[in-house]
Amino acid sequence: MRVRLAALAALVLAAGTTVAASAFASTASSKTFTVRMNGRAETPVGDRGGRGTATITIKSTGSVCWKFSIAKIDGKPTAAHIHRGKARKAGPVVVPFGTKYKAKGCTKASPALAKAIMSSPRSYYVNVHNAKHPAGAIRSQL
Repeated sequence: MRVRLAALAALVLAAGTTVAASAFASTASSKTFTVRMNGRAETPVGDRGGRGTATITIKSTGSVCWKFSIAKIDGKPTAAHIHRGKARKAGPVVVPFGTKYKAKGCTKASPALAKAIMSSPRSYYVNVHNAKHPAGAIRSQL
């Protein structure tokens, strides 16, 4: 009888732990997007030969981290952002990655914006700007 009670208690405890872990995971969910960027995707067209990759990790808490690897661009990068906008459409900056270009880092957005980007990533794009292409040198939809 004691063995059965101990087994039942262990099962209840394990189920409670699983439920608690699931609740925690759902409140701090995240998505990572790794995209290939190029100048032809930019609007208006950016650096036609420009290319690179961006890895963007967004957490539902509002944390946004990025890492760029630029293979070719016709000038020094000056800024990078996430914009709201569908493919072939220019849109407003919604998540600036600082005031000057950094190849990697983290910033904060509102949790509501983070969740909106995570639920509809194709409605947002990431791009890198330079002096020759102030509207954007390379870009990709998330």
